[in-house]
Amino acid sequence: MRLDKFLCKSTDYSRKQAIAQIEQGEVTVNGETITTPETQVHENNTILLDSQRLIARPSRYIMLNKPIDTLCSNVDGDYPSVMNCVDIERACDLHIAGRLDADTTGLVLITDDGRWSFNIINPKYHCEKVYRVSLRDAITAAEAVELKARFAKGLQLQGEAKLTLPAKLEVVTSKEVLLTISEGRYHQVKRMFFTVGNRVVGLHRQQVGKLKLDIEVGQWRYLTEDEVSGFNN
Repeated sequence: MRLDKFLCKSTDYSRKQAIAQIEQGEVTVNGETITTPETQVHENNTILLDSQRLIARPSRYIMLNKPIDTLCSNVDGDYPSVMNCVDIERACDLHIAGRLDADTTGLVLITDDGRWSFNIINPKYHCEKVYRVSLRDAITAAEAVELKARFAKGLQLQGEAKLTLPAKLEVVTSKEVLLTISEGRYHQVKRMFFTVGNRVVGLHRQQVGKLKLDIEVGQWRYLTEDEVSGFNN
């Protein structure tokens, strides 16, 4: 992680205060004075501040059931931030691993471990996300067969050169489907259905990897060790 972030995880400093300490030459890493805040360090390194060794606080891993009309950001905007649902100390140190649109509900993962969240959002790790999709137009049984094949092959989204990665479509009712994807392009689910001539009118993420949403809307909980390790590649 970045040295300034390490200081924030091991002291009560804000990011601004941590940067100031580093730039003033108050921090050493394995015996060497480091003055660049973005320097990458490991928690096993010997990192001293004013000759005192720093030990980072344990990382936090959180599941949240995102309400509709909230933002996946650390601050309020046109809608309130989802972080208003998470009442814990130093919430400003956390970030969201895989954002949802304001009008999308469901499973959001929150952490202060950048490497862990990278495993979730990087397409090369093929971390699957399952969405329950409500559609404007009903689909017939014959159309469902065709759509399953098109989604499995990959779709050409407007304005993009590469096809989407193969996706799995499961029909629940004529106007509701489950869609499993392993990437996170801009408005991807909505754009995929627009490409096939339909429109998404409701979107809910119910699973990420093997982790299934199991809490009520607006609630949050810490992940178990087994749940956390399930995303370590």
